[in-house]
Amino acid sequence: MTTVARLVLAGVLIVAGWSKMGAPALSIQAVKAYELLPEAVAEIVGYVLPILEIVIGLLLVIGLLTRMAAIATAVLMLAFVIGIASAWARGLNIDCGCFGGGGALPPGQKANYLPEILRDVGFLALAAWVAVKPPGRFALDTALGLAPAADGDQSPYRDDSDADDDPEADEERNREKDD
Repeated sequence: MTTVARLVLAGVLIVAGWSKMGAPALSIQAVKAYELLPEAVAEIVGYVLPILEIVIGLLLVIGLLTRMAAIATAVLMLAFVIGIASAWARGLNIDCGCFGGGGALPPGQKANYLPEILRDVGFLALAAWVAVKPPGRFALDTALGLAPAADGDQSPYRDDSDADDDPEADEERNREKDD
């Protein structure tokens, strides 16, 4: 389950970041449309956000620094939920800019913020799951011994050929460690 959650989040982040990379001006416009940040800060966020989304997405795909990537994803999703809810509460009629585009909607087109908020809350829940659970069998964290695989789950990268099934030998090694 955690591997699936990681890959779903990674896919969303990579697609969202990639869709903004080719048009940084639109990304900046989308951030400015929320009217939450000073202009200079909004411009920096507009440039940095797509790169950040792609980097976090790639970390989740390979399962490296998984817990930190999941926490960063959760923080991003929380910021997105707050931003969208704020725009809705203040009566702004904007495109969220989540997957490119962004800015004021054309006259006659009405923003529908509830599905966007619910979607991002769902992604926030997935990120929380990934942050608290082991990263899964196919995570680089597991292969490098940085995190355990799921309970009872053997890493496909682990070599158990050196495992000693002799309980007496294990007991002897433990006594030697205590000395």
